[in-house]
Amino acid sequence: SASEEMTRRVREAAEELGYVPDASARTLRTGRTDQIALAVADVGNPVYVQMMRTVTPIVAKAGYRLVVSSTGSDPEDQIDLLASLNRGYADGLLLSPLRITPELIEAMRTSRLPIAVIGSLPPEVELDNVRADSATGIGLAVEHLVSQGRRRIALVNGPVDTVPGAARLAGYLDAVRRFELPEDPRMQVTATGFTYRAGRKATARLLGRARLDAIVCANDLLAVAALKELAAAGARVPEDVAVVGMDDTDAAELATPSLTSVDLGSAKRAKAAAKLLIRRIEDPDAPVRRHVIAPSLSVRESTCPTTDTMEAAS
Repeated sequence: SASEEMTRRVREAAEELGYVPDASARTLRTGRTDQIALAVADVGNPVYVQMMRTVTPIVAKAGYRLVVSSTGSDPEDQIDLLASLNRGYADGLLLSPLRITPELIEAMRTSRLPIAVIGSLPPEVELDNVRADSATGIGLAVEHLVSQGRRRIALVNGPVDTVPGAARLAGYLDAVRRFELPEDPRMQVTATGFTYRAGRKATARLLGRARLDAIVCANDLLAVAALKELAAAGARVPEDVAVVGMDDTDAAELATPSLTSVDLGSAKRAKAAAKLLIRRIEDPDAPVRRHVIAPSLSVRESTCPTTDTMEAAS
């Protein structure tokens, strides 16, 4: 037919000219961008890399591209991102906020963009979310250390005004009381961020002021920093001081000695949140769902000197 012939000629001319259809014009026509945004605090953190890896095939299967945004830990930057996404740059947002302020909650509530949150939200916030249970996770770490005969167990935490920092501190204090361990404020240090560099400084401060036989760290980057700082101080891990990380990322396997770490199910959390978001895009009136992913402990050399020999024997 004439119209088919016309379409063919237009296509050929477009190919010759190297023409690419304008995505924004198509978005105006269909109301869809076929993009899902993932906003995280720090793309360099292995836990977020794990989330990206998990989410990419899930959104691709549903017909979307994943666009990743590294917003830092300032809620203002996340509010700005939400404002720009609401202008039609994505069909949905997966958000993993470190800090939750009333302003960010208001921006999420009033967003016309479907949102699923990877992390804890106040109970009154009606949004799909999937969170870790880091208080139980810290409990698993402390219980394991106590079973190894450790009593003076310190905490290297990230900022306490963040969602994970507050949860990890509460879990640590709860576990210390439950196992009737010494509760010494000198054994609790707060790093300026959940980063390797901040962890080195915080651990140096800790070692300068407290006697300890174990350290629980709020993530694996802080734990790798603690290993490095202990080695520099001439302390043997785990003979003198046992170390436990959190998140069970690649960094835990790569560390020397390899790092015992609490698996907070970051891949499972990201997967569940991505599925909730896709469901929300397809059915905006679906009931709000909240999931909690149970933690587990991966035991390695940093708490058990014989892990390797045990594995070889099994």
